[in-house]
Amino acid sequence: MILSTIFLGVIGPLQITLIVVVVLLIFGGKKIPELMRGLGSGIKEFKDASKEEDEPKKDKAE
Repeated sequence: MILSTIFLGVIGPLQITLIVVVVLLIFGGKKIPELMRGLGSGIKEFKDASKEEDEPKKDKAE
């Protein structure tokens, strides 16, 4: 519990700004939307796959 308080206190607005600037420098402004789109589609596929696994379990219980 103490460790989570320490880690939460370390990240502030200055650190977040620094991270954003570094990401912009590394990937560039044009590449970031493509990365976010890919991340979003990956999350969507993961959710769809997890729903497909849950459906047969519900059918067996009935």
